[in-house]
Order: sequence, then structure tokens, then C-alpha cells
Amino acid sequence: MTSHDDFAARIRNASAPLRIRGGGTKDWYGQALSGEILDTRGYSGVVSYEPTELVITARCGTPLAEIEALLAQHNQMLAFEPPRHEGSTIGGVVASALSGPRRASAGAVRDFVLGAVLMDGRGEVLRFGGQVMKNVAGYDVSRLLAGSLGTLGLILEVSLKVLPLPLREASLRFEMSEIDALRRLNEWAGQPLPISASCWHRGVLSLRLSGADAAVEAAQRKLGGQVLDGADAFWSSLRDQTHPYFKAASLWRMSVPSHASAIVLRGEQLIEWGGAQRWLAIDADEATGSDAGGCVEERAGIIRRSVAAAGGHSTLFRCADKRVGVFHPLAPAMAKIHERLKQSFDPAGIFNPGRMY
Repeated sequence: MTSHDDFAARIRNASAPLRIRGGGTKDWYGQALSGEILDTRGYSGVVSYEPTELVITARCGTPLAEIEALLAQHNQMLAFEPPRHEGSTIGGVVASALSGPRRASAGAVRDFVLGAVLMDGRGEVLRFGGQVMKNVAGYDVSRLLAGSLGTLGLILEVSLKVLPLPLREASLRFEMSEIDALRRLNEWAGQPLPISASCWHRGVLSLRLSGADAAVEAAQRKLGGQVLDGADAFWSSLRDQTHPYFKAASLWRMSVPSHASAIVLRGEQLIEWGGAQRWLAIDADEATGSDAGGCVEERAGIIRRSVAAAGGHSTLFRCADKRVGVFHPLAPAMAKIHERLKQSFDPAGIFNPGRMY
């Protein structure tokens, strides 16, 4: 198995930038890839797991499938439902911070990160979760690593909170317009209903209910609707992004307040997380057409201005043309914070350069 010393030697002797990589299942995410590959898969295994304490600690190269299989033996889960791509590692799960349908009710990846062990750009091992680096005092660094795409350092180990599997689940479907769906989702959000996932697409609102038998049955009676056939496969297709919708040539992810009204844009939308996450799919003709703008400046400007006006931000989630920048432009003050954090952890700038901005 790869050791800390092996990683440290590689980092200290690096003559070119390094690209931290596990299973490579997120290579499409973020800006263009660069640097020599620093493979984490040789540093694998569950360090500790105590089901009664609801905490699991694993090395970065541990396959996500291995962790989920272990949790399932004890009727537990990673409640943020990360996408399950073949070869995914737990380091990549945290570094990308992608969450699935249950995120709106359970929380995001960073909400479940309890601690982390990081190797910085100097090859030094830093432990977070009770300890705070002097030069980044004031930040919850272990959670800060969620979504950092490996730009701050090599995540060696991570401790995650886990939750019990729900005793019962049921899924319902309702035929309604986008406006009606957003209104109903916000009304239901203010009521004690065990809604664990939602999705509106092509005139159909789907809900998943999770919890105790009595709570799920009572919610079914109150909400009505029809039973959603093939519910497990449907929610899995959203979680793992295998649903046909996600095969679009250009795919934007829009994060807005759940109460925001419908955002009118060219393309097909799919709405999750009670209205807080809205996807915009653009087909191949529009994505490449010179008049439509596609993934270039005109199209991106329209999308980003519309989403910003609704109080949110947008990400060019998947597209071959990334000239406009994948992530929403940062405000000057926030950009300065990013720069200072990068300088603190990786002063030579060797980790995943340009992957985010």
C-alpha cells in the first residue's frame, strides 16, 4: 500500500504540477485537467467504523462501493447520496462534493465531514477536526475541503457521519406545471412531511417519502397522488446521473433559493431539492450553433445573469467547451479568500492548477 512517505516524496520532488486522481470518475468536472497524475488508489481501506457511533473513517483511495457495502450491512448510509460511478473513491466524493436527491432533507457532503487528514504542498501531514492551522484560524478546514477539487492538498483520510437507513420509503407522482410544482414544494416544505427527495420534469412532480411507517402512511394519505412505478430505479438514475436527461450536450446546474420563481431559459429544465437545484439541458444543435451561443459567452451570460437575478449562482456542469469558465465568477472579496487559502496550503501551486478558476 502507498504510504505517507511515498506521497510526501512525490510532492516534494515534483518538478511539474500534480493532478490528484482516484478513480478518475470526475475528470469531466471542473476546468481543463493538467499536471502529472498522483494516483490515490494505492492508499485504501477503512481505518475505523463504529456503527453505534455513526462515524466511519477511511483512506482517500477507498472505493465508494466498498464503504456503502459495509454501511449496508449495518443498515446505515451516506445520507447525502453521492453519485455512484464505477471506480469512485471516497477522496473524490469529498473533493467534488456532489450530492444526490436526499441532499435537501439530509444535508450536503460538507455537513457530514467530521474530520480530515491532509497532506499540503510541502508534503506535511495536517490533521483537522479539533486542531486548527495557525494561518487559517477561523475556518472549519475539514469541511472546507469538500468541493475543493484537490486544489488545497491531498486528502489522505476523511471521517464522515453516517445515518440509519429509513424504515420505510414510498414515492408519489403528480401531473402539474412547473409553476404549480414550485408552489406546492414550498408549501409542503413548511409542513411536517417526511419528504426526502423531489423532482419535477416534463410536467410530472415526483416525491419520495422516507421515515417511520406511520409518518409515511400519514403523508401518503394527506398528499394523494399516484404511486411512482420503478421508484428505486428512478431515484438512482437521478443520484447517479444515468437518467437520459443528463446526456445533454451541455448541462448547467443552477442553485437558487427554493422559493425563486420559474427561470425562463432556452433548453429543458429538471428541478430537484424542493426547487433549490435546477438543471438546464441544451441539446447538441443549440450547444454548437453560432446564433444560440451554446457554451460560449452569449449563452453563458444570459444564464448567469438570469440565475443571479433570482438570487443564485450557476455552474457549467458538463460541456466540452469550457471557455466561459465552469464555476460562477467570484466576487473580488471571495476571490481574494480563495487565493489566500491556496497560498497557505499549496504555496508552490502544484496541486490541480486551474481546476476551479
